[in-house]
Amino acid sequence: MGFDRSAFLSAYDALLDRWPVPVDTLDLDTPWGTTRVNAAGPPDAPPLLLLHGGGATAASWWANAAELARTARVFAVDRIGEAGRSAADGRTPPRTVDDLHRWLDTVLDALVAERVDLCGHSYGGWIALGHALRRPDRVSRLALIDPTGCFTGYRPSYLLHAAPVLARPSERRARAFLAWETGGAPLDPDWTRLYGLAATFPATRPVTGPRPTPAALAALEAPCLLLPAADSRTHRPDTLAVRAAALLPRARVRTLAGVSHHGLPYLRPAELNAELTAFLGPSSPDPSCPDPSPAP
Repeated sequence: MGFDRSAFLSAYDALLDRWPVPVDTLDLDTPWGTTRVNAAGPPDAPPLLLLHGGGATAASWWANAAELARTARVFAVDRIGEAGRSAADGRTPPRTVDDLHRWLDTVLDALVAERVDLCGHSYGGWIALGHALRRPDRVSRLALIDPTGCFTGYRPSYLLHAAPVLARPSERRARAFLAWETGGAPLDPDWTRLYGLAATFPATRPVTGPRPTPAALAALEAPCLLLPAADSRTHRPDTLAVRAAALLPRARVRTLAGVSHHGLPYLRPAELNAELTAFLGPSSPDPSCPDPSPAP
């Protein structure tokens, strides 16, 4: 099945229309192409940049945007070379880890945001953590939602179930994969439709790299919130929480109950939004202080 661009853009816009706050769409020119940013919240509020997971898009934050935009200028970014409304425009999208972080720096420059709070889900969490390690001068606080590639590897069963989607992508296979990973949870039909169409996007090879070393993580300057998904089938959430707490002793670790990796960030959003706003809000306690309570 080929990529149906018209159907994909229609599904994207339908999901973006569900954001319960006014959205400004920004198209930023970069050396790698045009980057689409969906912005919400007071223009003079502290900037918060959201990085979606692989296979998702910047429209996927509809269940979180209103709460986050109360106290932040939210910027949800579509990455060039992946499904979304960013486009290479005949140029070469990011091919290396260095490219990826130079691209993100260029986006921040275009947004006139010298320092931001960064929040990433899944693959977006790996990018966010990497940027905080590479550019500590630009990242004030860091929130990682069930991140992949940061502290632990994938479960073999996850890779086995993902293989058919990667080998012969189709909307049907993507939906079946979601149903398995989320344990049959009631998925949003608009989001599921967009995810299925995105699976057929003629993407370039994803930019990947190694996990950060313990030495690199020990040097992390930004206060960090880690939110593993209790029902994730992507990796072992208990292992993720324990390793992250050991490698980042100042991090705040809170496991999100009753939700899987691909159910985030929209299933059961109340707990996720509460954790994010408590950590990122202007009245939050000093997040660099050790959390006295153990990780769940």
